Amino acid sequence: MEKKIPDFFKTKVQEAKEQFERTIDCKHTEFDDLYPYMNEQPQFFWYKRYVAWQELLTIVRLADELNVSWQGEFNDTQKQFIQDKVLDAKVLDEWYGKKRTEA
Repeated sequence: MEKKIPDFFKTKVQEAKEQFERTIDCKHTEFDDLYPYMNEQPQFFWYKRYVAWQELLTIVRLADELNVSWQGEFNDTQKQFIQDKVLDAKVLDEWYGKKRTEA
């Protein structure tokens, strides 16, 4: 079964976004299965987030190079974070919007 490139990349963007959001929420990801012995290390959660962030940025960059729209999956703040490319505490705190962190 042949997939169309735009559909393929839209799916990959959705998957990468979900994976990154799971790291923000400290939920289990595929990465945990690769390094189960690291789960007890405090720095593992940051490392896992950086890996998921890089995956998201890579897929978005490839989508851009192929002229595949990815912006529809993200709100304006999230798009700006992706365009800025830097993962910092602000991204983690405000990814879902400021209201979530104030609750």
